[in-house]
Amino acid sequence: MLSGGRLGYRAEQAFPLFPSYIHARMRVSARRKPFFAFLRAREGEAYARPIYRTDALSSGYGADTVNVSWTAQMPQLTDADTVAIGVFEGEDGGAAAPEGTPEPVADLVRNGEARGSLKSLGVGHAEDKRWLIVGLGKKDAFTPERARVAAAVARERARELSTRTLCWALPSGSDAEAAQALVEGTILADYTFETFKSAASEKQGTSGEGNSRPKRLDGLIVAGGADLEQTVAHAAIVAGTVNEARDLQNRPANDLTPTALGEYARALASEIDALDVEVEGREGILARSMGAFASVAQGSEQEPALITMRYEPEGVDGPLLGLVGKAVTFDSGGISIKPGAKMAEMKFDMSGGAAVICAIAAIARMALPVRVLGVVGATENLPSGRSVKPGDIVTAANGKTIEVNNTDAEGRLVLSDCLCHAVSLGAEAIVDAATLTGAVIIALGSTYAGLMSNDDTLAARVTEAGERSGEIVWRLPLHEEYDELIKGKFGDLDNAPEGRKAGTIIGGAFLSNFVGEVPWAHLDIAGSAWELDRAYVGHGASGYGVRLMVELARSYCA
Repeated sequence: MLSGGRLGYRAEQAFPLFPSYIHARMRVSARRKPFFAFLRAREGEAYARPIYRTDALSSGYGADTVNVSWTAQMPQLTDADTVAIGVFEGEDGGAAAPEGTPEPVADLVRNGEARGSLKSLGVGHAEDKRWLIVGLGKKDAFTPERARVAAAVARERARELSTRTLCWALPSGSDAEAAQALVEGTILADYTFETFKSAASEKQGTSGEGNSRPKRLDGLIVAGGADLEQTVAHAAIVAGTVNEARDLQNRPANDLTPTALGEYARALASEIDALDVEVEGREGILARSMGAFASVAQGSEQEPALITMRYEPEGVDGPLLGLVGKAVTFDSGGISIKPGAKMAEMKFDMSGGAAVICAIAAIARMALPVRVLGVVGATENLPSGRSVKPGDIVTAANGKTIEVNNTDAEGRLVLSDCLCHAVSLGAEAIVDAATLTGAVIIALGSTYAGLMSNDDTLAARVTEAGERSGEIVWRLPLHEEYDELIKGKFGDLDNAPEGRKAGTIIGGAFLSNFVGEVPWAHLDIAGSAWELDRAYVGHGASGYGVRLMVELARSYCA
């Protein structure tokens, strides 16, 4: 359910599936093995060799090949056609070009044509290359998030200049976090999704023909710093996998069905060592006594999917981190039908599930020493003669009975059984992600995701991971008085209390009934999953949650 804010919607018949070649294309490309090697730039090398290719991450939809590399050489020695340098704003409002900048470019900074204020941009030419001079703002205010924004600004100007290979000179005094952020910001800003437009292969290609301008980079080089091969490679993996999640989000609901999402997860398991995936359909869900999840799925002809992912590398101990995602691939509201305005956006109601699947893929691709369990509940929520009805009472896997007083509060029904499943499989800390309530948009807009938790230590871990990743969260309270609001009249719980108080918190309070004593955190990403409108993701799908969950997993690494 997404009530209020952007939401709304009129029910439609489920569209017929697109031809099977679309799904085959996704499966084949998802099975391609990652191509990366941590390579050191040797003395005298003219350019850096690729240490990661993002085509290894291609879902066959929006993704394209970008060779990502690092070099200790000066940027003018690389084979890039465009170099981006960052300049900081001085106390007097002026700026100084980094050491080693060619004189014609440094002159632009000295004469004020290129400035240090954040997101300002100047263009020069020297040594047979274009030079982008990007303002980074005050040096003491420079953060990884500002680096991502600066990278996005440079990428957009580079697109206008038909850049094929872009080299970013690491700003003076910056560390590995800045290098990581520059890679992320560039690759995220490089994303487009035009798969379902005619002549998409030409529009989305990197090579461009005739007078057409390339929409994608062929290469990205980070120059400077020391021993940043792994940092740059891992940043490319994470950013490329975020773009995979955006592909999943952007696919229409007649293409990305619950079954197709399960196939996608299975394809990841065939690609990535140490990753196991199990997908169960309607019979398996019912056999597990997941009456809440099954009740949402019963209105659609599409088969639901319970997707269970396990990444447990050999020799790694430590707690099992559970990631749980809601993946309602289309949400009409069911019998409690939404109004028609912007109903098409309800293909994004699977964003939490996409984030979980892709975060685990990134964790496994980087071979992080951490144990992770993923549980994703995928279904449609449609009205039919079989649909769950307001007033029905269903039973979750832990035996709790739920009055379904609004069928558009379906996400918490799906998650309740998925949380129970994660607990039963031994998760020792659980974080779920879901586009659960429109109320979180009213409360926090798109800047923060809502965080609710039964454990202060886990909440702190999630908050810190959000700060490191730039996917920031704001904790909302859980209090015993909220528990009174979700008590049912005829069953244990009411999925949608009529009082409409504390809508986002009520969703979290409801979910807290399905984790027992396990430390748990709930992320309501309804305001952040799409239309985030940050410089490096813009409009449409954002892939929100992938980077945060990867950073969270890093905090558990042995």
